[in-house]
Amino acid sequence: MGNITVAILGAQNYGNTIAKKGTSTDITLYNLKKGEDTVTLIEPTRYPERLAPLFYACALAKEAIVVVDELNATFGEQLVMLQCSNIKSGYIVLRNYIPKEKIQSIIKDTILEKFEFVADDPNQLRDKLLADASRQKPAPPQQEVGTVPVDHAFNVKGVGVVVLGIVVYGIIRKHTVLNVLPSNKSAQIRSIQKHDDEFDVAGDGDRVGLALKNVEVGDLDRGTILTNDPSIKIATKLQVKASLVKYWQTPIKPGMVIHIGYWTQFIAAKVETVNDTVDPKKPDLSIVLDKPLAFQSNSSAVLMYLDGTKLRVAGTITLSQ
Repeated sequence: MGNITVAILGAQNYGNTIAKKGTSTDITLYNLKKGEDTVTLIEPTRYPERLAPLFYACALAKEAIVVVDELNATFGEQLVMLQCSNIKSGYIVLRNYIPKEKIQSIIKDTILEKFEFVADDPNQLRDKLLADASRQKPAPPQQEVGTVPVDHAFNVKGVGVVVLGIVVYGIIRKHTVLNVLPSNKSAQIRSIQKHDDEFDVAGDGDRVGLALKNVEVGDLDRGTILTNDPSIKIATKLQVKASLVKYWQTPIKPGMVIHIGYWTQFIAAKVETVNDTVDPKKPDLSIVLDKPLAFQSNSSAVLMYLDGTKLRVAGTITLSQ
């Protein structure tokens, strides 16, 4: 069984032409299934007026479909978010007679260079996505731990508390007890669903609905991390090295309020100190977060500045604690 999660950027409701619409809030989910292969598509419904939905769509995805109607600041910001989210493969759909050569010059020397240009044909895209999903055969986990960042949580009559999310790594099993981070609570998995089918286990990349017990829906929201991995760290203050994108012009200064994006966490933070380095695009920062961040050591988070004008995606930070 193969599965993949794909961000759709640049055209609202484009997912309706490819797959079946599911949960819709500030992000909209679409589900596509053929045999045992599944695709989850995510559109940032409230973008561009809000940056967070764009981050969530890219943070949860492994591929992207970029629909290009116009070359403007919004298009550029989407490309920078894809770059900072390390999405290395996907498809570019050109409309309004925009020449392929123009886009190629914009994405030259970025990870987006490897995106495939395709026709504006939902049937062709559907076939390509299902083929991509069929090739996703995750390696067996090295240990019996897994992590699921929550993107939606609610009560279901006759079932109880249900959360939606994606297994970002590892494996989870029915009846496993998971920590509810950043709180000190825990919850047991009552049941696991993947695209409306019941399973006893879910692995890396699976889109899951988890029925939980021993926890209330008020204890869960987007950004809650469910995990039984003891190596996950929690911090409210970070010493990090930033890597600013080449298009970023606003200096990072003490007192600046920024946002850190990691998994489904989108957290405000204040810059305490900035230590300049030889490379001005790679300053060392000390930041204090408004609430705890749960993360893996030696991983990357997206750095954003919501008061930016044409560009609000500043770059990335390395979480080395």
